[in-house]
Amino acid sequence: MMSKRTPVFVVLVLLALASLVAANGLNLNGLGTRAQAMGGAYVGLADDFSAVFWNPAGAAGFKQTTFGFYAVDLIPRATFDMSIRPGTVYVPEDPPPTANAKTDLSHYVGGLAAYYRPLGERVVVGLGIGTPSGLGTKWNGDDLVELSGGTPFDWSSKIGVYSVSPLVALRLNDRLSVGATLNVNLGTFNLKMPGGVADLGEGTVPLGQYEEQMTGWGFGATVGVMAKPVDRLSIGLTVRTPSTVSFKGSAQLSYLSLYDLPDSSDLRRKITWPLWVAGGVAFRPVDRLLLSADVHWTQWSKLDRITTEYLEAMWAPLMEGSGADVRVLDWKNATQLRFGAEYTLNASTALRAGYYNDPAPGPAATMNILLPTHTYNAFSVGLGKTVGDLRLDFGLEYLAGRERANDDEISLRRYGMSIVVPSVSVSYAF
Repeated sequence: MMSKRTPVFVVLVLLALASLVAANGLNLNGLGTRAQAMGGAYVGLADDFSAVFWNPAGAAGFKQTTFGFYAVDLIPRATFDMSIRPGTVYVPEDPPPTANAKTDLSHYVGGLAAYYRPLGERVVVGLGIGTPSGLGTKWNGDDLVELSGGTPFDWSSKIGVYSVSPLVALRLNDRLSVGATLNVNLGTFNLKMPGGVADLGEGTVPLGQYEEQMTGWGFGATVGVMAKPVDRLSIGLTVRTPSTVSFKGSAQLSYLSLYDLPDSSDLRRKITWPLWVAGGVAFRPVDRLLLSADVHWTQWSKLDRITTEYLEAMWAPLMEGSGADVRVLDWKNATQLRFGAEYTLNASTALRAGYYNDPAPGPAATMNILLPTHTYNAFSVGLGKTVGDLRLDFGLEYLAGRERANDDEISLRRYGMSIVVPSVSVSYAF
């Protein structure tokens, strides 16, 4: 029989990671190519079809029926180096594990489609369907074979959040607008990693490949205000409420059936996406130049721990004994500073650039290779072309993650991350 104290070598933090798609490093950091190219400093502007994400009050300024589509490709590249700390004493025939790995080239595609229709002179209604969060990593199992007992298991995460957001915006007067959306969120993910080993009563045995798939629904709201005290200046404030997503799914351990044990279990987990508050300003010092700046604050401290319920009777004590059913994250609140600029060359062409700093919410102690949290310096450029009522926007963003370390008495571990994010938007007003 299996003891409740069964020692299990599983990468415990990963059992709860995939539902944290809003975390730093797995976030699109905004929707819409023009906004992306301006460093996401868009809360005080929000005057195109991406207003449903940035500030729904911005839609109150639409005078025509407007449709827009945005497509984005996130291309992450992560590195992981694990070496033996100098001076460590070990048996030469059984050295501590080491690794030197880079993720495979992967593409994580997201987007936004939005539609707005004015109802009279003061009211605009709309609908946005998009992916505010989504990313993942995929490693070559051969590079991590020493961490998985000599077998090249799969290591990957693929995570996404899909939101459907009906919108209402109201222009109170020529200088002040308000807006709100209801956010219906669907979270999905796939996760693969080694299952480690466990003492199932007759000695320690390998558990094989661990896989987990979950989906869940949650609800929230976004409320925005837009003020234009003078024609050349706009000020915006947006609040996105917390949204608790109730996940359900299943997990599998490929070798358990060899021991006449159930190799799968249903599981449940609740995750609350935290409160997000953002303020921004946009200013035209001269006719052709637009400058913007934002401050974004996220209440990551609400994600202090994650609890997972395994419903299979045999799995419950296995995960409880290993500590995989409860994971302490100890995340902290984080503030982003964002800056953007747009220069209009002529009536049909605009050039854009932006920068923002995105601090890691998690401490180095919670780092792992399937959901890294890095501090990013992000740089972006873009081009906009207008042909009548049709607008085309092209953007490119580069997120440079700072190297992080998570060492112990035996091993030195170094984590690196960079992300390339090309995007394109098409919008039309009629």
